[in-house]
Amino acid sequence: MAKRMQLVLNENIYKLGKVGSIVEVAPGYARNYLLPRGLAQPATPGALKQVARLQEQERQRFAELKLVAVQQKATLETIGTFSIAMPAGEKDALFGSVTHQDVAAAIQAIAQETVDRREITMPEIRKLGSYTAEIKLHPEVTATITVLVVPE
Repeated sequence: MAKRMQLVLNENIYKLGKVGSIVEVAPGYARNYLLPRGLAQPATPGALKQVARLQEQERQRFAELKLVAVQQKATLETIGTFSIAMPAGEKDALFGSVTHQDVAAAIQAIAQETVDRREITMPEIRKLGSYTAEIKLHPEVTATITVLVVPE
């Protein structure tokens, strides 16, 4: 069996790894595909130091983003309840429903915080009342708010 080569990836490669990953591949795959196309470089001590430095920078950036998310969570949970006025008919049924975009707009209007609507998890809202929504601000930070749907 041929000895495998260690390489450091310069680009994301499907089913192999992400940028900066250290991978072991067959020598032919490395020689004929990865190295000539500049997709990888040999895992030399210099390349490994560069990868370590990039990983440390990424870790610091991730920590800074987490700090911002914790502050944003504190702001959202201090306000706690966000009211959304919707047209309603009989038996408190809404004409339409409250969408993730409506909640994001209410948060923007009340708290002046920008929230990605795709990161909001909430039940389907088709009646007046109080509902709980979770907002994923960061992979490790989630804020919980109350959405109060009132008639217009």
